[in-house]
Amino acid sequence: QVRLVESGGGLVQAGGSLRLSCAASGRTFDSYAMGWFRQAPGKEREFVAAISWDGVDTNYADSVKGRFAISRDNAENTVYLQMYNLKPEDTAVYYCAGSAFTGVAANLRGFYAYWGQGTQVTVSS
Repeated sequence: QVRLVESGGGLVQAGGSLRLSCAASGRTFDSYAMGWFRQAPGKEREFVAAISWDGVDTNYADSVKGRFAISRDNAENTVYLQMYNLKPEDTAVYYCAGSAFTGVAANLRGFYAYWGQGTQVTVSS
């Protein structure tokens, strides 16, 4: 059974930082893209960041470029999302995602077959 487990969410003041982690088990993702998406209350789930299978290529939503950094450790089957200069509009449940068929840092939900349960990030003003 494939599992993606996120951790690292929490409450932070605007301008603060958080680092999210996503540990995968039941399958190795070292040949596949990994990504982060988020969903705020009353809104659709949206793309945040993605990373290619080898960690060379990354892809970010315009709203987080320059503030968030995605990385991965294939030996640990883990992907990270370092978030800096957080804003209240970053408040959402953040979901880790793993692809089943592409190594490209894709930004569309349809490229990802595996999803975590999510971790809450709340940014206070």
